[in-house]
Amino acid sequence: MSQSYYNKKWLEAQMTLSSIVTYEKPFKDAPPDNNKVSVFNKLATMYIRYIQVFRTLEQCYDQIVHPQKRRLLRVILENTAGRFLELKQELVTLEATDFNYYDDITLNLKLTPHDLEIPIPRYFLLEKQKVMQGRERLLGMILSRLVKKDPEKVVKPESMYATKEEQVMSMEDALKIIQIHERARQGRQRAYFMSELRREEELMKERMSRAKNLALSEMNELDAVLILQKTWRGFSQRLKTRQMREEEAVFLGMALPKTADPAKTSVALQTQMEEDRRLVQEMNESEFIQALVIIKEKVREQEGPDMKETLTEQIRQWFLECRDAVGRFPNFPSEAEGGSLKLFKDKDPIEVFKELEEAENEKNKKKEKGDKSKKKGKEKEKKDEKKKKKSGDEGWKMKESNFLKDLEETSIKYSNTWVNKDEDWNFLQRYDADLIRVEKREEVENEIRLQVDELMRQELKNLKLAIDKDKGKKGKGKSKSGKKKGKKGGKKGKKQKDLTPDRSLMILKESRHLLHVSPRFARQHTSMKNKKKDRDMTGNRSKTIESLYEELVCEGIIKRPAKCKLKDFVGEYSYIGTLLKLANIEPSPSLGDVRRIITEYAILPLGSAVVHEKAPLTKSILLAGPVGTGKKMLVNAICNETGANLIDLTATNITGKYPGKDGLKLLLHMVFKIGKALQPSVIFIDDCEKMFKKKLAKNDMSDPKRLRKELPKALKLVKGEDRILLVGTSKAPFEGEVKPMSSLYQRIIVIPRPDYDSRRLIWGELILRNKGTITNALDLGSLAKVTDGYTPGSISNACLNILTEIRLKNIDHHPLTASEFIPALSTMDPVFKEEEEAYKTWYVKTPLGKKRAKILAGDEEDPKAKNKKPNEKDKGKKKKK
Repeated sequence: MSQSYYNKKWLEAQMTLSSIVTYEKPFKDAPPDNNKVSVFNKLATMYIRYIQVFRTLEQCYDQIVHPQKRRLLRVILENTAGRFLELKQELVTLEATDFNYYDDITLNLKLTPHDLEIPIPRYFLLEKQKVMQGRERLLGMILSRLVKKDPEKVVKPESMYATKEEQVMSMEDALKIIQIHERARQGRQRAYFMSELRREEELMKERMSRAKNLALSEMNELDAVLILQKTWRGFSQRLKTRQMREEEAVFLGMALPKTADPAKTSVALQTQMEEDRRLVQEMNESEFIQALVIIKEKVREQEGPDMKETLTEQIRQWFLECRDAVGRFPNFPSEAEGGSLKLFKDKDPIEVFKELEEAENEKNKKKEKGDKSKKKGKEKEKKDEKKKKKSGDEGWKMKESNFLKDLEETSIKYSNTWVNKDEDWNFLQRYDADLIRVEKREEVENEIRLQVDELMRQELKNLKLAIDKDKGKKGKGKSKSGKKKGKKGGKKGKKQKDLTPDRSLMILKESRHLLHVSPRFARQHTSMKNKKKDRDMTGNRSKTIESLYEELVCEGIIKRPAKCKLKDFVGEYSYIGTLLKLANIEPSPSLGDVRRIITEYAILPLGSAVVHEKAPLTKSILLAGPVGTGKKMLVNAICNETGANLIDLTATNITGKYPGKDGLKLLLHMVFKIGKALQPSVIFIDDCEKMFKKKLAKNDMSDPKRLRKELPKALKLVKGEDRILLVGTSKAPFEGEVKPMSSLYQRIIVIPRPDYDSRRLIWGELILRNKGTITNALDLGSLAKVTDGYTPGSISNACLNILTEIRLKNIDHHPLTASEFIPALSTMDPVFKEEEEAYKTWYVKTPLGKKRAKILAGDEEDPKAKNKKPNEKDKGKKKKK
């Protein structure tokens, strides 16, 4: 597909996006709506349409090679993602559940559930390749240095996720194993040799008997030819019929195509074309960056002197006009007020003069009344909330969006710049020099304006002094506005104490080439020279972020995530969720719904700084579910899809490390410091329910309650600019206390056992992944029906046990059957109904589960009745206190 194709796709997506934004505008001023069904339909329709636009924009951004188009497209893409995440939060608040079902709306829009699959933007990893390579290089350097010091204490990266411990074998045991296997090999070879001899003897006997029978029987040539023809024609026709059936099954999508060379398929060719376009993107991007510098210098040299002269003459003319109109020279606006930009807004000199005087008076008033206005504002908000509660006017109203304004501006910019632009000359889609020149002309003009403003302030000062001397006055002091500059109103907020201040001074000098340090973190920690230093707990160590990273790697706290993608978490969507809700049956989410939730809550915010900062903030997620449902796999997928660091704070992993309260504070400080400096980062805690258990097992020496108090405090300091996510996993969440667990984990996701559709999909995917083949002899439907209650982990283990190398060698002659997998599954326990009910009962006790239970039970009281008796009781209690 050519560049014109993707330009057309972008135009179509932009038109759809503009129509959605226009459709949304009336909701802002609309009165509250109490009809939840109509509200849900409106929100869900907008949500689905935004996802459709996002899918198209992501594809265009990945393949368009024009550097200036890609910059605008990136802004539109991120704002679209942020907007449908805001709508998702509205849906969650409306229905009090993380899992919403849109099967009836997708049917009306003539879409399939797979059209709602949220793609993970490929630029998350493509634009971070150098950063990730630098991180891997640093990890290798750290491990190589440790090998030289003490090889026995080094933890190999490959063994970090190993499930079996490595056993040291003696020489005698090794020789015995070799002997056993060699004798077995010789026995098999001798048995095969003898069986071949017997088979040859039997063939010779059959041939001799056939020869004797032919010699006795009399057959002419015609009969012999007819027999040969009949046999050949039957064989060839059966072969053709079988091929036609296979082709028809492939055409109907009932069977997988068989290709001799996978590299020659249409999918492989398309993938290769996409890779080629990305190389062109890099070339065009490098040319564009060079052109930015060159064109700016040309504009400065050619147009800079004229700009400076014009600005100087305009400002001098303004001085004279003000003096003629008012009788004296005005005050020149400061840089904060806009400088000379404030003077040229189509206003008379007298109006500008009055505005400057009013601005100075307002500054003094604001200092005195700043605190009072804040208090009044808070009191008004409280009164408004009380009025809403008393009136009982509880209806849905669209919240203000952080992305709609940007979407409108980018839509206007796109229509003004690219819709009607003639690009017939730009077949290779390189940068447009005219657009760069317009942009750089503004930059140069602003830079020159600052220089001219400084000169004209001095000139105005000299003019005033000269006039004062002529009148016989002394040139005293400075203006009132220039006296007290350093003071600021309001109290300073409490700042986090830096326990490793000496490790942040050399960030940009030493570790920039290996670790990509967050710009915000660098700005905060490189401006600490003139400030009072905090007490240093690591004063005798190195002074770089690199040393913190090395220490946490050596302690086994920073790990390499296991290689897996989110698409490896196989599962189908729920197709009848809305029908079940209409029948007053609470639908159970499927694994496909879980995959979409992980994309929305974790991957998109961590991958994009803009989305994480402006979209609804998710600081922590709890993944609960039976053993084998894929909780750790999802954690690894989040890290791999976003290029995040994996920081393991599991109780068993930090046992004996950083002991005591001071050691724990130091550990958390280092973890969050690394997390903010090397964004994004995922903090992982396995078996997190042990942190909230009332009673622990006597033989548990890991001290899981160690993080219970300090971790929530550290998590509160995480802001929208910090792409840090806490992910906990639990196979028995009902063993911990619900209240503290739900206060630490903002989102609680219970991963269910797979339904029939998901099991059928999992069986087919895992058999192919383990190099098996699916034929008509393998009944996947029956296999999925029989394995009801088994988790994806159990199914994966069954595939590994059956699809061995020996079985794969004979798979062409003896195709797989469903009965082969039953013995392997019989040794594993499924998820029983009692365990499933325990998860449901526990989830109802969580805050969101309680709200959902009230909605389902219809026990929401009348708001007018709510505000009478309970409020009176509360008032009485407050008076007693």
